[in-house]
Amino acid sequence: MAIMRFNYRSQEIGHYVDITVVLPTDEYSYYDEQKEGRGFHLPGEKPKAVYRPGMKFQTVYLIHGGGDDDSLTYRYTSAERYAQRNHVMLVTPNIANSFGVDTEYGVKYASFLTKELPVVIRTLFASSPRREDNFILGYAMGGNVALGTALMHPELYAECVDISGGIGMTLHTETLAEELNSDHFKNHFRIYNTTFGDAERLEGSRFDIRAQTLAHLKNGDTPCKFHVICGSDEFIRVRVEADVSALRELGLDVEYTCAQGYAHDFRIWDDYIAIALDQMLPLKRSAIWPE
Repeated sequence: MAIMRFNYRSQEIGHYVDITVVLPTDEYSYYDEQKEGRGFHLPGEKPKAVYRPGMKFQTVYLIHGGGDDDSLTYRYTSAERYAQRNHVMLVTPNIANSFGVDTEYGVKYASFLTKELPVVIRTLFASSPRREDNFILGYAMGGNVALGTALMHPELYAECVDISGGIGMTLHTETLAEELNSDHFKNHFRIYNTTFGDAERLEGSRFDIRAQTLAHLKNGDTPCKFHVICGSDEFIRVRVEADVSALRELGLDVEYTCAQGYAHDFRIWDDYIAIALDQMLPLKRSAIWPE
């Protein structure tokens, strides 16, 4: 694999930002191994495919959890290895504790994720621009970011995987309002209020993902497919399952997995990043070759 930490000045965020990019290089060669008769192979192993100018990869935007950054995802999971065996590119931006929204305190993380980042990645790296080749996956806070971003921007992704994303945006806006008004969030998680602002102003706002989803459906926009996973022992299970019910009520294509015996930790996130790449997402498991 090739793994790099790319740092550049984001215009939407307003400062330099770190992005981890993973490319599945291990099964590609700069020369034709069959013709040149060289290159080491294990018994039964196929010769490597040859790099070709213009080749692209399907891309999964893998969003980290709250309190994490882009590097922790790869230190606490084996996502790099899972990407290699599925021949897929991973992109993990550092979005801090932002919930992936254009925050009330003025930093535009949603605009960064959906407007700026795809342009930068497709320009500087071998990422396919086609919707059917792009996916968004996240865990914990990142799962919620994946869900909300895919709902608000159905044109960007073919499928979405939300693992344990039960805090932040929700299709039940009244639930978010109740959280913002609660003493617990006001006293112990103040960034929640500074991110989403006044609870009484949520309905119809940019944080009302149900209203935005309905608007997209009315406009005839095609929503992506959703995979939602939550551990049976997670404290956010009720909230996650309420969002699953709301997705189904809206007629969206959603598969829900209640993973038995899992709590809210990297055990479920590592296992289900692997399952998402190996089984859930419709990956080609090959480079996309230029015509």
